[in-house]
Amino acid sequence: MNILFIGDIFGRTGRRMVAAHLKRLQSELAIDLSIANVENAAAGFGVTPRLCDDFLEMGVDIMTSGNHVWDKSEIYEYLDKQPLLLRPANYKASLPGKGLVLHTLASGITVAVLNLQGRTHMADIDDPFEKAEELLGQIPDSVRVRFVDFHAEITSEKVGMGWFLDGRVSAVIGTHTHVPTADERILPKGTALQADAGMTGAYGSIIGATPESALRRFLTGIPNRLELSEADPQLRGAVIDVDEATGQARSIRRVKVTGIEGKDTLAE
Repeated sequence: MNILFIGDIFGRTGRRMVAAHLKRLQSELAIDLSIANVENAAAGFGVTPRLCDDFLEMGVDIMTSGNHVWDKSEIYEYLDKQPLLLRPANYKASLPGKGLVLHTLASGITVAVLNLQGRTHMADIDDPFEKAEELLGQIPDSVRVRFVDFHAEITSEKVGMGWFLDGRVSAVIGTHTHVPTADERILPKGTALQADAGMTGAYGSIIGATPESALRRFLTGIPNRLELSEADPQLRGAVIDVDEATGQARSIRRVKVTGIEGKDTLAE
């Protein structure tokens, strides 16, 4: 089976790219399961219930997130009502939402999707490696296809999670930095790994913000309002081919679509 993962959807530009291209990608790449990180979908900070419903209507099957999922208070109640929106599992259990979902596809195959968050240069939350062990213990052995969105700051922690889970999950794909890495590979025991899938949004930017507004922070040291860029829209992500009988990944390749018309590269 083919899993499409869409990297951090950032603001209106990112939403437009998903609306413009998801159905075509699902058809052309024979996608069985579509997962998207949506934590920055609402003007770059957080996500709202309406936007989540929009993504589900567009054809996203499961939505993952990260530290910015808490930015819009209206999402809290939605997290408890909508199991298809995940938040990192290693935040306190008392908080709204869950970090694991078992989802049965139209084909009858049940897949597990896990959402975890790193701790290096991030919030001081529970150990993601211990939480990964705990979550794996909650997944029936019969569920072989297992996908992990690991939302973390540094490459080494994300790559470390891949090696830690090698052979026990189908894929570990990193998010958060908005910069796609060219390190996609299959680890020795069959887990697909990419340190960061990149951002779906405006690449004529500094990780989504206009260069001018972002540079003001660097040059002055004074916080200022970041303005969202709309230049050079791109959809970034990865496609993982998984053997549903064993849960092992057969291949992983980066996905890149440029422009609303999508006339450039589909897959790298």
